Amino acid sequence: MELPHLSLTQFVLYADHGIHSHIVRLLLEEKQLNYQLVIMEDERSEELTELNPYRTLPVLVNRDVALYELTVIFEYLEERHQSPRLLPSVPSERAKIRQLAWRLQNDWLSQAFILMTHPDSFDEQSALNAKKSLSDSLVTLAPLFGHKPYFLSDEFGWCDALLLPLLWRLPEMHINLPTHLIRPLIEYQDRLFARPSFIASIRPMESL
Repeated sequence: MELPHLSLTQFVLYADHGIHSHIVRLLLEEKQLNYQLVIMEDERSEELTELNPYRTLPVLVNRDVALYELTVIFEYLEERHQSPRLLPSVPSERAKIRQLAWRLQNDWLSQAFILMTHPDSFDEQSALNAKKSLSDSLVTLAPLFGHKPYFLSDEFGWCDALLLPLLWRLPEMHINLPTHLIRPLIEYQDRLFARPSFIASIRPMESL
């Protein structure tokens, strides 16, 4: 397959409408990197198989590199484009954030993935369990969002990039949280949904 032409600073992002693709768009916007967005409607396509043997999205292509695992994509962008940094400069603090990010992916994003499953393979009981687990966790941990301007940090970081696309989709997942119990979370959402990089990350999908 012949890939779209790439300049020295341009990426091609092969994506779908899911949370992981949104996370990568947000990372690219936050780091102010030029990219071409290609929406892949058919995950069985030969083109996707050539890019990623697992046929999952997103896939980020830069010259001769095609990356298709979310954390690998993040680490690549963070190492190659260090401004703005999304991880702390101190090794011990970086490790803490990486561990926290892993927990967010394992505990929250995994539940969201179940709730966003295509109707053809949707499992109602699994979805009910995931909805309860995610809802209870968000209510219980809502006070954490009030401790710092960003998620447990004074600067926008990797954990925020993971959280915002998930929080944006709560209505789509039919998760309605009691507002009187999650005020810090609501204020966090209001602030960060207004962030220019986040607005730019949702604009391409709104036009489709």
